[in-house]
Amino acid sequence: MKNKGVFYSLLAIMLWGALFPLVKLGYKLFNIGSGMDAVGDILTFAGLRFLICGVIICIFAYFRDKKSYIPLKNNWGMVLVMGAFAIVLHYAFQYIGLNLTGGSKTAILKQLGAIFYICFAALFFPDDKLTLKKILGLVLGIGGIIAINIGSGGFGFGMGDVLIIGASFCGVFSNIAGKKVFANVEPITATGISQAFGGAVLLAFGVVMGGSPKKFLPSNASQLILLVIIIFISIISYCVWYTVVKKENLSNLFIIKFSEPLFSALFSFLIINEDIFKWQYAVAFLLITSGVFIANIKDKIKGEKC
Repeated sequence: MKNKGVFYSLLAIMLWGALFPLVKLGYKLFNIGSGMDAVGDILTFAGLRFLICGVIICIFAYFRDKKSYIPLKNNWGMVLVMGAFAIVLHYAFQYIGLNLTGGSKTAILKQLGAIFYICFAALFFPDDKLTLKKILGLVLGIGGIIAINIGSGGFGFGMGDVLIIGASFCGVFSNIAGKKVFANVEPITATGISQAFGGAVLLAFGVVMGGSPKKFLPSNASQLILLVIIIFISIISYCVWYTVVKKENLSNLFIIKFSEPLFSALFSFLIINEDIFKWQYAVAFLLITSGVFIANIKDKIKGEKC
């Protein structure tokens, strides 16, 4: 994987890491509670976010290149499938699951889909084969995720855990669908359509479950600035990520994605003052960065495929 691909994928993941504390801050500013009673508001908030993002991206894609919409005639189905998995199912499972399970397990459970894909990537894309480098990167990445969560509580298993695992696999399936879509449709155009569709569906579910869109109309500068930042980061991160997905092997990208909890921890410290000065984070940083480096160094020895 080229250095440029590694850089841009890390940029997207860094932005996603920043979104975790920003969304938490949004819950506080808009008075969103916790527990199952808040699911309607949570899905409404997510739906509005992605609907607005999708519309903005679609408008940008249209003025950037009107012809980018022509291939959609034969690819609508896959683009909507991409949106269903990336936005609707992924975020519905994740947000509801987080209300039912402890946060200590989420970082680990969310990697299970990626681990499955890395091991069986060749079933989806014949040129994305498992190599010794990827195995080492995978092992180190998993070790880093586990290190982050050492001492954070027990590991029982319940419905919330099932939903988080479901969210993980939905994220993987959306990238597989996207990889196939991008062979014919520009990533930015497909991203806009999929986010607008996914956001509209999430918004509808949120309203049905008692969420109120009016609640999220900014009434002060803090709310407005936060919404603008969240929308801007969401647009940039997804457009950058899917542009890289078109060009690179997904297994390499999923290994890099193991760094997301580290970025989330860093920005949680910077934005909402969470404590990150723990030995676990130092160990996780060393393991994950080593895994990313090993999995993406250029091949020097031929025949290393397993």
